[in-house]
Amino acid sequence: GAGAGGLAGRPDPGDPAAGYGFCYCPGSHKSSGAFRYCRPDSERDEDEEERDEQQPLLHIPARKKLRSTSKYIYQTLFLNGEDSDIKICALGEEWRLHKIYLCQSGYFSSMFSGSWKESSMNIIELEIPDQNIDVEALQVAFGSLYRDDVLIKPSRVVAILAAACMLQLDGLIQQCGETMKETITVKTVCGYYTSVGTYGLDSVKKKCLEWLLNNLMTHQNVKLFKELSINVMKQLIGSSNLFVMQVEMDVYTALKKWMFLQLVPSWNGSLKQLLTETDVWFSKQRKDFEDMAFLETEQGKPFVSVFRHLRLQYIISDLASARIIEQDAIVPAEWLSSVYKQQWFAMLRAEQDSEVGPQEIDKEELEGNSMRCGRKLAKDGEYCWCWTGFNFGFDLLVTYTNRCVIFKRNTLNQPCSGSVSLQPQRSIAFRLRLASFDSSGKLICSRTTGYQILILKKDQEQVVMNLDSRFLTFPLYICCNFLYISPEKRIENNRHPENPEN
Repeated sequence: GAGAGGLAGRPDPGDPAAGYGFCYCPGSHKSSGAFRYCRPDSERDEDEEERDEQQPLLHIPARKKLRSTSKYIYQTLFLNGEDSDIKICALGEEWRLHKIYLCQSGYFSSMFSGSWKESSMNIIELEIPDQNIDVEALQVAFGSLYRDDVLIKPSRVVAILAAACMLQLDGLIQQCGETMKETITVKTVCGYYTSVGTYGLDSVKKKCLEWLLNNLMTHQNVKLFKELSINVMKQLIGSSNLFVMQVEMDVYTALKKWMFLQLVPSWNGSLKQLLTETDVWFSKQRKDFEDMAFLETEQGKPFVSVFRHLRLQYIISDLASARIIEQDAIVPAEWLSSVYKQQWFAMLRAEQDSEVGPQEIDKEELEGNSMRCGRKLAKDGEYCWCWTGFNFGFDLLVTYTNRCVIFKRNTLNQPCSGSVSLQPQRSIAFRLRLASFDSSGKLICSRTTGYQILILKKDQEQVVMNLDSRFLTFPLYICCNFLYISPEKRIENNRHPENPEN
């Protein structure tokens, strides 16, 4: 079904599958080894060795290890409550604490120094309005006032952050933020994103969004699809930084699966089963609504704002993908009609108006309307591929070999499934990004060319990135943004005006 998007190799014209999917030219797969040796110790006189061992000891003062002051304070004053001058009661528990330590908290410092009635009280009842705060979180928050370091488990960090924010413990808030940044995974990212929005940790929110942009397509996950809200998904799909695998059609397919799981959250199958189950479910919906696109139904309307961020012009440019999106009847026909018209005029410009491609960087156009595509290189070797779709006569071949990425404008040297431009020069605007991730989806290393203009003659090739083998980790993910023709002011734009509430 919807796996039509992808990377195209050079298919056999007689092959019925030609036109979509992908293949590549396999090359040599190199392996590297390393060796080391240990130099044997020189033979030495035993008395000399003994003297050498004793010599440093003469300069080290002998001392008995004492229990640290921090541990003593924590045990004696906090845990045992010795010499307590105030009792804090909350959530059915009580803590025997000390005002001098509590004043490290902005919350209690204001309470004790102002004209609050609590400033002279020895017993204070705390109201806890935040449901994220529990007794264990308060224990950690109060305890942090009596010790230098706090161990925060990822499973407890949201509750502790909530308590730290209520008590205005800046140091603990910062530590919670650092813990979150280091422990973003598929299991934690959505919970972290929601909580830091509540408690104002913008740097953590940014990290979560970056993780999602990198992993949504590269490491698809059923649990993640279920947890991603409409608002978050809208940000991801609208971003030019989304790490797309294969082509825009695969973004549509991922959205379709996500929408199914939002509507049927009780579904508990595997990722391999998900697309089939999704297609079956939407097929049943089509029978119920007949001439109405799913996004026009009451069930579908909440998802309109997300699907509007699809770059439909790069879906309908591939025949197999265009057929699938028409058959699915999820996207309204009016959306597709306006994009067909837009692409028809763009094609006429490329064919009849001496269009040679972008001449300067238009960042707004690249951010909002560039083609997004990518692929995974499982191991080092030699690869050659192109992405499917009609690209206005610019047949771009991509090669990875000897730690280099090469772009080639193919015209006459190799077969091409579509028409090619024979203009002496053509230009494209592009950005190439490469990244490697660990098992939790954390970025290990990344490189980018930034946005550039590349001018190529017929059958000319150009190295666009050289990679340092010291920082090369496989699998390696490649993601590109392309503009093949220069932007033009359009009467109709594929960006549909959104309602304020969307």
